[in-house]
Amino acid sequence: MEEPKIAEKAPALLELEPGTYWWCRCGHSANQPWCDGSHKGTAFTPLEVKIDVKKRYALCQCKHSGNGAMCDGTHKRL
Repeated sequence: MEEPKIAEKAPALLELEPGTYWWCRCGHSANQPWCDGSHKGTAFTPLEVKIDVKKRYALCQCKHSGNGAMCDGTHKRL
């Protein structure tokens, strides 16, 4: 299985408005943590993230979180 590129070993701390976002799973997007289509030609697809509450979120940028797009601290072990 193809491994994602580690975009950064720290979460992106962003205040998000309610809505739908597309999180980059491959790590190649120039618009981290969001998808910019760079996954084309790989085994990866973006992950749909639905935000219901406006608040600050910690989004995974190491692409190895066990919690989808949300950081779970896995980057500390990479």
